[in-house]
Amino acid sequence: MKPIFRQANDKYFVEQLTRRNMETYYKKLGISWDKKAFDKNWCEFESYEIVINDCPVGVLRLSHDDAAYYIRDLQIEPSWQRQGVGVQAIDHTFELAQQARVQLLRLRVFCENPAVNLYKRRGFRICKTEGGAHYMEREV
Repeated sequence: MKPIFRQANDKYFVEQLTRRNMETYYKKLGISWDKKAFDKNWCEFESYEIVINDCPVGVLRLSHDDAAYYIRDLQIEPSWQRQGVGVQAIDHTFELAQQARVQLLRLRVFCENPAVNLYKRRGFRICKTEGGAHYMEREV
């Protein structure tokens, strides 16, 4: 099943999915949800709904500069996790970076997040670890 990536317009869906998926990590690290930062980033990031059978199942949020594409947020509904949706989102980002002729993909992920293994399988390597998060990158 191949998802469709379309511009996200439902800010509420994106925020609620992100908050729900990240809640455990935030609590463990003593981080509070920052609504103002989310609102600011909503305007700055490219946000895509990940849609299967006309139903949103996740969100992919990106930014980029001349050096890299950044996966700022990749959230998948729990019932759709471990079904290849995350892989397809990473591959979609890779294609966007290729089209933009950018040489690197970068991201930050909490060390305890099982998605670390997904990123490693997709060719990302850990560049540094700081504040409970891995900073990872891969060449395009």
